[in-house]
Amino acid sequence: MYLPKNFENTDTKAIAEFIHKNSFAILTSIVDGKPWGTHLPLELTIDETGKWFLHGHLSRANLQAKSFKNGVEVLAIFSGPHAYVSSGWYNHANVPTWNYIAVHLSGKLLVSSDEDLYKHLSRLTAHHEIGMEKPQDVSTMPPEMVKAQMKGIIGFAIEVTEIKGKWKLSQNRNDEDFSRVILELEKLDAYDSKLIAEEMKKLR
Repeated sequence: MYLPKNFENTDTKAIAEFIHKNSFAILTSIVDGKPWGTHLPLELTIDETGKWFLHGHLSRANLQAKSFKNGVEVLAIFSGPHAYVSSGWYNHANVPTWNYIAVHLSGKLLVSSDEDLYKHLSRLTAHHEIGMEKPQDVSTMPPEMVKAQMKGIIGFAIEVTEIKGKWKLSQNRNDEDFSRVILELEKLDAYDSKLIAEEMKKLR
């Protein structure tokens, strides 16, 4: 990811929080010599030593799964809010741009055991069932059904070796332009525009 210093975020606590809120990611790797991406939820855990891991699963019918071997290098891309920034918002001639937040985590893939896959599915389901009228739990589902479904997927963990956080939020603009961008974004009837404005307010 192209990452100018102005837009780099090295706050791992903020990055972890972002991932928890935007956990639906794109997992990329090389399959048969070509880039491949799968859209899927990824779960972040941090162990007692501070090591980061991503946990996920995908269909065994997915060609990407067929290339999974311990130690394979993969990249997980997490995207957040984004918004168009008009050059008409400045008091001088300029070009339009796009403000956004994104995180890239690179690492080595580890194929999960059936036990670890079950634990991941339990955690994932429990997390996303919070607030549901009738919350579901893997442990209360019919065991044979769960076992049969698990045969069709492959679980994995990614030992994260590189963390890149990009908060491209007009940090390269002066205070007047910065404030004007926030004001104009708040006027727009677009959910992401307002979210970007809120994120910008946290910077100055």
